[in-house]
Amino acid sequence: MFVPIVIALAVGFLGWAYQSLKPPPPKICGTPGGPPVTSPRVKLSDGRHLAYREAGVPKGDAKHKVIVIHGFDGSKDKNLPVSQEFIEEVQIYFLYFDRAGYGESDPYPSRSVKSEAFDIQELADQLQLGDRFHVLGMSMGGYPVYGCLKYIPHRLAGASLVVPFVHYWWSSLPASLSRQAFKKLLVQDQWSFRIAHHAPWLFYWWMTQKWFPSLSIKAGNMAIFSPRDLEIIKKMSETPSVGQEKNKQQGDHECLHRDIIAGYAKWEFDPLDLDNPFPDNEGSVHIWQGCEDRIIPSEINRYISEKLPWIHYHEVPDKGHMLIFERDPCEEILRELLSK
Repeated sequence: MFVPIVIALAVGFLGWAYQSLKPPPPKICGTPGGPPVTSPRVKLSDGRHLAYREAGVPKGDAKHKVIVIHGFDGSKDKNLPVSQEFIEEVQIYFLYFDRAGYGESDPYPSRSVKSEAFDIQELADQLQLGDRFHVLGMSMGGYPVYGCLKYIPHRLAGASLVVPFVHYWWSSLPASLSRQAFKKLLVQDQWSFRIAHHAPWLFYWWMTQKWFPSLSIKAGNMAIFSPRDLEIIKKMSETPSVGQEKNKQQGDHECLHRDIIAGYAKWEFDPLDLDNPFPDNEGSVHIWQGCEDRIIPSEINRYISEKLPWIHYHEVPDKGHMLIFERDPCEEILRELLSK
């Protein structure tokens, strides 16, 4: 009698474990039961779709074309706070798009730093942006910019990484520096990033279990934001961007979880392996860091810039992680990017 009971319990436990580890199927836009497609999309060579939005001056009249790469829990529907006067003065065309699994872009279980770069290249080609274009990535959208610098540098006219993602397991970083920066994070975030890096197959369970606190930003822990960040977030909440409610409509796992897994996977390169894409100063690369940023430790971005002097490093006093969502810093970031 005892053995059958043990076997039944074991089978039940394995079944529970399997269900706990297995994410639900995505609700793909445009499929039966999935959200509707309401935005223009391009079809990539592998059959996936990327949703996009154009802004600024008409593409044919633009002097500069900038592809904006949103961060964690973002989308193509989040506008940069630039004035119409600035847009017309600089003659800038913006291309916003939903990264894989976000908004109305198809999920991609194999997404990576490399795939994100080639998604950007193919999007630019299908929309006929020309031989070269600028890329601007914010926060988690920084790792696709590193992908562009590695895999498609010949297509870039310039690149800006604003409060960009950092990887605590880049082999080129001194171990002491990585430890110092990593310990600044909340303990729950340390564990979340460890699991994403070392055991990505466990990440869905970690993000959905109720026993331990997981990622702080997902849990709505506002302690990770600086006082200035909180002011910006409050102001933005009063006039939310139309379409932002669609960010996660295909499932948290397909956008948020896979984003973190792709970022903290083992890369084929480190930032310090990168070559200067503009040896003749025909373009420029920038990192912007808020001095009060509590999400991205400044030590790592400062170190990368010191080791790669062709990257222009900017530390902005009294600003935090949300610095690009203020008009003056945002316009300064764009002016520097487009100045060469």
